[in-house]
Amino acid sequence: MDHRAMAEHAVEMGAFKAAVIGLESFTFDPAFREMCKANLCGNYGLCWTCPPDVGDISQLIAEAKTYNWGLVYQTVSKLEDSYDFEGMMEAGRLHNKLAQEIADWAAGQDFSRWLQLGAGGCHICETCAKRTNEPCRHPKLALRSLETYGVDVSKLAEASGMKYINGQDTVTYFGALLF
Repeated sequence: MDHRAMAEHAVEMGAFKAAVIGLESFTFDPAFREMCKANLCGNYGLCWTCPPDVGDISQLIAEAKTYNWGLVYQTVSKLEDSYDFEGMMEAGRLHNKLAQEIADWAAGQDFSRWLQLGAGGCHICETCAKRTNEPCRHPKLALRSLETYGVDVSKLAEASGMKYINGQDTVTYFGALLF
């Protein structure tokens, strides 16, 4: 499947926009790990796919850079207003559902290997096994975020020809399938 067809397929699956870009267009910055420590999402140290448990940032960046291409996609959801936290959470859930559908699709392709990166922490399980001191229940499905790998998402949006902010009372999430 050519790159344009891949992006079109992501849109058919529910992405607002999608594009395939070379990994040289991705901007990585270890400082995003420091932002994770602020724990604004509440997952720091409580989710197997989030820092610090996901691994050393320099190793994750090096791993990501071993891929040649990224299918970058975004979802945009309307909110009641800028304080619509429930709407943001629902939009994130729908985005991660799309990320899982793209991962399922990728598993059926002839990629020698691939890595799916989503938005925010993994939400496969209602409660991450990390919180109950158990190993990950679904290591093959677990979703890591772009930020966990040090990706500068605002620069990724620009490199992909997409807007990082899509208007008042909307929330935009990004994901990428590296291959």
